[in-house]
Amino acid sequence: VQLQASGGGLVQAGGSLRLSCAAFGATFSRYAIGWLRQAPGKEREFVAAISWGGFTTYYADSVKARFTISRDNAKNTVSLQMNSLKPEDTAVYYCAAKLKSSRWYQEYRTSYDSWGQGTLVTVSS
Repeated sequence: VQLQASGGGLVQAGGSLRLSCAAFGATFSRYAIGWLRQAPGKEREFVAAISWGGFTTYYADSVKARFTISRDNAKNTVSLQMNSLKPEDTAVYYCAAKLKSSRWYQEYRTSYDSWGQGTLVTVSS
C-alpha cells in the first residue's frame, strides 16, 4: 500500500489541525494505520493508531484527550484531528500501515510495513 500524508502547517499554540492519510494500491480495510512523529533532534515516537476495522484505537499519553484518530474505509483515508496543540507537538508526522495481524495489538507503537512521506506540523508559542 502507498500512503500520502497531508494537512500539516503552522498553527499557534491552542489551535487545531487535521491531518489526512490517503492510501493507494491495496485493500485499505486490511491495514491498521498509525501516526508517528519525529521532532528535530529526537527519535521517532508513536502518536496514535487505529485498527483495520476502526474499532480499536490507541494514543500516546502525551496526546490523549487532544488528538482523535478516525478512518473512512470507503474513502481509503485516515484522519488525525489535533486540538489544543502545544509547541512540543511540533514535528514531522508520518502515517504508516500494517497488514492485518493479531500481533499489531502488541506492536502498534513500532511495527509498520509501509510509510508515507510525512507532513510538517509547526506549533508556535
